[in-house]
Formats: sequence, structure tokens, C-alpha cells
Amino acid sequence: MKKFSFTIRGNKYDVHLKDIEENIAQLDVNGTQYEVEIHQEVKKAKTPKLVRKEIQRKPGEGFITKKPGSGTIKVNAPLPGNIFKVLVSEGDSVKKGDVLLVMEAMKMENNVLAEKDGTVSSIKVSVGDAVLQNDVLIEME
Repeated sequence: MKKFSFTIRGNKYDVHLKDIEENIAQLDVNGTQYEVEIHQEVKKAKTPKLVRKEIQRKPGEGFITKKPGSGTIKVNAPLPGNIFKVLVSEGDSVKKGDVLLVMEAMKMENNVLAEKDGTVSSIKVSVGDAVLQNDVLIEME
């Protein structure tokens, strides 16, 4: 628990306070175990009680409202790499989970999937292009 060093009349003592229960302390003095009685009033720990008042909200405050999007879904590169295959073309209808293109990153082929249903409105990359993470690859509506 706690360690103390005392020097009494030229002798050094290493004291380890192991445990305190009520007014009895268990000590280890230079490897010897002792139980000692503490001659003072034992202080009881008081845990403070946290009381919070109710939150006063104004009308419409504190609620998240979802705004309608512009309708364009951007498919971004998940990591840097090169475009290996483009499997869709403009005007194609795709479903969530369809493979849109394959990109080579870290010597592995990675499938880029559609996150939502939609129609491919534009393809921003072609085979062989090098892309960075979060570059826009395909736009869908």
C-alpha cells in the first residue's frame, strides 16, 4: 500500500503499510509483520452524494433533426492504391453490397462496395489511376 523509511537512533527501518481496518494497522518492518493499534479517532470516509437538477430545455432544443441530403452518394477510396477494374458504368442501377470496382492496395485486391441502392451518375476514375484515401471514386444518386 504505502512505503515509508525511518531512521531511529541511527538505525534505518523500511516500513510497508499493508492494510488498515478500523484502528488496527498491519505493517511490515524490515520483513517482520506487526499489527499495531492506532490511538486516534478513526476518520470515516464520506462519499459525497451528487444531486443534479432537472435539465430545463427550450422548445426544439437538444434534439437532432435529420436534414434531407442532396441526393448524391459519394463512394470514396477506403485506402490509397491503384484502380484495377471498374465493374459498373454510368447509368447502371446498383444495390447495396454490389461490387462497384476493384482496387489494388498493399499488394492485395480490394472490392469497393455500394453502401446504398442507387444509380451510378458519374465515374471519377479509370483503370490504372492512383488514388489516395478518401478520394471520390464514383458518384451515385
